[in-house]
Amino acid sequence: MSIDITQRTDELGPEGESAKQSTTQTTTAPADGARTAPSRGGLLDRIFSITRRGSTVSREIRGGLVTFFTMAYIVILNPLILGGFNAATAPTDVTGAFLPAAQVGAVTGLTAGVLTILFGIFANLPFGLAAGLGINSFLAVAVVKDVSWPEAMGLVVINGVLIVLFGVTGARTAIFRAVPQELKAAITVGIGLFIAFIGFVDSGFVRGTKAGPPVQLGHDGSITTLPTLVFIIGLVLMGILVARKVQGGLLIGIIATTGLAMAVEAIWHLGAAGPDNPDGWHLNTPVLSGQLVSMPDLSLVGHFDLFGAFGRVGVLAALTLVFTLVFTNFFDAMGTMTGLAKSAGVAHKDGTFPRLKSAFIIEGFGAVLGGANSGSSNTVYIDSAAGIGEGARTGLASVVTGALFLGSMFLTPLTSVVPLEVASAALVVVGTMMAGQIREIDFTKFDVALPSFLTIVTMPLTYSIANGIGAGFVTWVLVRSASGKARSIHPLMWIVAAGFVVYFVRGPLGHLIGT
Repeated sequence: MSIDITQRTDELGPEGESAKQSTTQTTTAPADGARTAPSRGGLLDRIFSITRRGSTVSREIRGGLVTFFTMAYIVILNPLILGGFNAATAPTDVTGAFLPAAQVGAVTGLTAGVLTILFGIFANLPFGLAAGLGINSFLAVAVVKDVSWPEAMGLVVINGVLIVLFGVTGARTAIFRAVPQELKAAITVGIGLFIAFIGFVDSGFVRGTKAGPPVQLGHDGSITTLPTLVFIIGLVLMGILVARKVQGGLLIGIIATTGLAMAVEAIWHLGAAGPDNPDGWHLNTPVLSGQLVSMPDLSLVGHFDLFGAFGRVGVLAALTLVFTLVFTNFFDAMGTMTGLAKSAGVAHKDGTFPRLKSAFIIEGFGAVLGGANSGSSNTVYIDSAAGIGEGARTGLASVVTGALFLGSMFLTPLTSVVPLEVASAALVVVGTMMAGQIREIDFTKFDVALPSFLTIVTMPLTYSIANGIGAGFVTWVLVRSASGKARSIHPLMWIVAAGFVVYFVRGPLGHLIGT
């Protein structure tokens, strides 16, 4: 793996001087290629080009803190998805084995911390990385029915190696550049709606129904729980602070709303939500209790079997699983980075951003390290948009976030004190910011409008960034070509669209070929 670490400033974009001339801004921060005065600050400023990007050290630190607090739930959630406290409460593999929750939590914080710091240093972007929720659920629900946990993590490592190779060879960058600008804008908007929808669901503001419409407001169309009320108060507070351009508005809102949540819990003792307690807090309860500091158990590090799955289920079935992992990993991350780079104001007019290749390589390495540590594939998190909304523009914010993830291995009770309802309010605010990119899409041209619209709505409705990208790619190729504009479609768009068609029908195909 080769990463250029000699370019310590970002004066040129990924396409050299031509990119330098074509930079644009989506926020008040200047993109890296803009003709701005050189940095005159200290060592951190020179390393991360903080002044060049229109930021400050304090703003980067605040942004890193906000990103961590909006992502910290993964240290609690990933162990609940992948592991448990006994075989009765955890997903068991084909051998009946399970992953201990405490060990999964330790490697979750370790892997996220190391990768986010590496990403900040080499890619110099304010993106946090952690275990991807789509892939960890896929492993726990589907993959380990047929293979052991070490074999499943071996497939994740193979998936990561392939993605790193795509990044090193430039294939991933080439595909990224082949995507039309309108679709890149639609991806950003779709991610905004997606993270807002996640916030609404995680807070209990939106819930599923047993009959009738798929979702509804609260319980039977009404807000009935105190945690959801805390979410609403936090959403309004953060919205006001951001609207008034208060420095640190999101961080102030998170801290203040967490204090409110702790007070509510101290008075009413709501506890964690469950089948017998629907009015409780989602995922974690805002209370400090027990031992605050403990040594992490890193027994799962290196606990993977690279090729065991091929012997257990056969080459074709194992390759099908790898294909699913690669497609999900590849396009989820590509879409997420597109939206985040635009929000951070570092994207160029063609949607690319500085150190694009390094970003793709490090993100791909996240799958390798995540699988090797048995914590599932790690990828860029859309929650990073919260730190960007706070003003983060450089990799220094990622270094701060990564350092806090490393600390979370020792301070799990402090990590879990921020309830999901509070983090959800921040996600809705940031989703609102990202949705503003819709202005870049010309909806008067229906051959542009339909693929863009499907990209936007498919993400929240199917709970998948990759599905939204796939819907946009396939309809873009079909509608544009049928409209007599086939020559304007990049050849790579045809190839990727065909791949997405296979991805969408992989279930029936698997049955046909006997996997």
